[in-house]
Amino acid sequence: MDNHITVGNSPSDLKKKFEQLYGMAPFVVQAPGRVNLIGEHTDYNEGFVFPAAIEFQTRIAIARRPDRRIMVASESYPDRGEFDLNAMPESRREHWSDYVAGVVRLLERQIGSLPGADLLIQGDVPQGAGLSSSASLEVAVCQAFLGAASKTMDGVAMARLCQRAENEFVGARCGIMDQFISVHGRKNHALRLDCRTLEYELEPLPANVRLVICNTMVRHTLAAGEYNLRREECEAAARYFAERMPGVRSLRDVSLADFEKFGGEMPEVVGKRCRHVLSENQRTLRAAGALRTGDLELFGKLMNESHASLRDDFEVSCAELDLMVRLAEQNEGVYGARMTGGGFGGCTINLVDEGRVEDFRNKVSEGYARETGRTPEIYVSSAADGAGRVA
Repeated sequence: MDNHITVGNSPSDLKKKFEQLYGMAPFVVQAPGRVNLIGEHTDYNEGFVFPAAIEFQTRIAIARRPDRRIMVASESYPDRGEFDLNAMPESRREHWSDYVAGVVRLLERQIGSLPGADLLIQGDVPQGAGLSSSASLEVAVCQAFLGAASKTMDGVAMARLCQRAENEFVGARCGIMDQFISVHGRKNHALRLDCRTLEYELEPLPANVRLVICNTMVRHTLAAGEYNLRREECEAAARYFAERMPGVRSLRDVSLADFEKFGGEMPEVVGKRCRHVLSENQRTLRAAGALRTGDLELFGKLMNESHASLRDDFEVSCAELDLMVRLAEQNEGVYGARMTGGGFGGCTINLVDEGRVEDFRNKVSEGYARETGRTPEIYVSSAADGAGRVA
């Protein structure tokens, strides 16, 4: 059974397709998707996260035009996008090209006039799986237009701009983690990020483990609304503590000891959300330390605890994710398993000994299909480099 999804066409193939479509020679940039090893729903609470870029990318071939128009085609969609830089839309149009428009609009405001351009987009980051296909697209668009304009931008500024595009133009209230790791990822490393200060440390992943991502193939419709609701509940918890403790502006400023001391009057649901965020920040810092010392057993234990907290306190798991984690835990060579991403479907991340990967894939895939009637997709990846020009 082989359901390992591999990276798609090469940059040279994309260049040829672009030349056939537009009749000129482009250059090509890429930006990767990501998986978060631990530290879920902490980023927008100014906490800690520990993602890695993965070997699935959005690639964009781009060439300048002599006018101020932008023509966008994608291999994933039959319809195209078209914009005039002199009259960019002020709000989303409910079209896939909104991600392009949002980034371009902010980029021109920040660095000055951009050239018109033709674009062809190709990607293999699974959509709707919680692997940040949208952030990958945003960062690739930013890279492409910087290249077309012969401009550069600091990596932190690029991540911030792409996050703003998604927050303000597309309307998703994401934190900065997805865009940040897409910019700053490094091959064979995970990245511990402080989402308040944006200070980060790259930690090497052991050569004998693989990132195995199991896609449940479900995405429950309540995901987007529940994500924004969780943000509101966390903001309510921060306000609760701000009334009782000086200097609190987010849950980053609250400890588990503070929670035990002052949290007794907090509404039950808000208290559960708060407890997850506070304990998850601690787990993330401990996990980074465990990886630094090569303690994969501890790292995996913290992953398992993270899933339980996401399931029970933050309540963003679902039956399919829980099943996938249980199936993973039944296999030898699995250090840890947990849901990754916003929740309510999507994927689990598993840290698996490389010698056990094939057996893991077969057993988990067969078990999941038997219990749900769905065939999962299972992706095997090493940690990858962040965005850049590839051809």
